[in-house]
Amino acid sequence: MRRVLTALAALTIAAAVAPIAHAQTQSRDRTGQQADGSANAPTERRTRIAPLSRRANAGPCPYVKILYDAARYVELTGDRAVASNVGYTGEIEGISSDCRYREDDPIALDLNILFNLGRGPQASGDQRSYRYWIAVTERNKAVLAKQYFDIPVNFGGQATTSVQEERSIVIPRANLETSGGNFEVLVGFDVTPEMVEFNRTGSRFRVNAGTTQAAPAAAPAPSE
Repeated sequence: MRRVLTALAALTIAAAVAPIAHAQTQSRDRTGQQADGSANAPTERRTRIAPLSRRANAGPCPYVKILYDAARYVELTGDRAVASNVGYTGEIEGISSDCRYREDDPIALDLNILFNLGRGPQASGDQRSYRYWIAVTERNKAVLAKQYFDIPVNFGGQATTSVQEERSIVIPRANLETSGGNFEVLVGFDVTPEMVEFNRTGSRFRVNAGTTQAAPAAAPAPSE
């Protein structure tokens, strides 16, 4: 594996970022039909990973996981973990991945990462930059490469937003016997030790923590 470790200095990661317009996509199912069953209306194309060749790979794809300790980002002020003390929040909602490699080619791995982001009562404004990282490890062993990325967000007056990022990773292989199963790819927010401890306890706030809910309508006065 030493040649793999040396070659990973050349690991490359590329990206594309796309905010998700929920209002435009939720009204259509995966076949492109309208919610009422009509198939004639124009369809919205969702951001997704470009399809790879269907030809069989030389081996399995790397394992891709969200690191539990860094899966959520919760800023808290004060000394109590209550909704009124919440600033900016984030959660890695999910990851999809696919890979491609033949013969002695390097492993080309595509990632599609969905982030749900929010701002609570202590958030200082509409704009915020979230930082996260992607790490390539020798499976269950040492980190081979790690890179940080920033997501600039403008909430536009809203309490929550979603962002979808696409990343492409190239992992060199030592030889034909080195498969994707030798590697693990981890994703997580850049969190403080306090945030790690909060996550480890199993505590959590939703991305819309602390936002004001609409008051129920008043009951009509009884008629005389």
